[in-house]
Amino acid sequence: MSAADAVREVARAALADRGLDVVDVTVTPAGRRRVVRILVDRSVSGLDPSDHTSRVPPMDLDEVTEATHTVSAALDSAEPLGNAPYVLEVSSPGVDRPLRTWAQLRRNVGRLVTVSTSGTQQLTGRIVALGPDALTLGRPDGPELTVPVSEVASARVEVEFTHGADSPDDPDGLDDDIDHVDEDE
Repeated sequence: MSAADAVREVARAALADRGLDVVDVTVTPAGRRRVVRILVDRSVSGLDPSDHTSRVPPMDLDEVTEATHTVSAALDSAEPLGNAPYVLEVSSPGVDRPLRTWAQLRRNVGRLVTVSTSGTQQLTGRIVALGPDALTLGRPDGPELTVPVSEVASARVEVEFTHGADSPDDPDGLDDDIDHVDEDE
């Protein structure tokens, strides 16, 4: 078993009760030490299988800190790397990380994405729903698109600089009720 696989198993077991999944693990040499990088995200396994539209909130810094403490204690106890020194970095995946699995797509329901299909098509829209077999993209300039999950090669979150439809003050995410300030005032 590789060092990364050993660390993955320890981290997965340690985080299971916290409702977190281990997304990726890398172990790289750095002089006399190793750098252990672990990406964690919320588990979607507890969602109702018939729920294809609810949003999964992103992890906050406190949760990442708690996950770091939990994983650190588990690694110190299990010693999957032996007694070799290491630096531990635990984080959640960034918005620039490609979405390749069903769980990664499911965590991003409600977000604007660009989807690359196995047929080399590029589709941009907001994930409206994700079922076991189909991804539905809402588009402001046309009808919703349904793409079989089997044809999704990857997707990437498009960064938006508005607070979106999450706010009860702005259910459509358009901020159309904001007063614009004249710069001459």
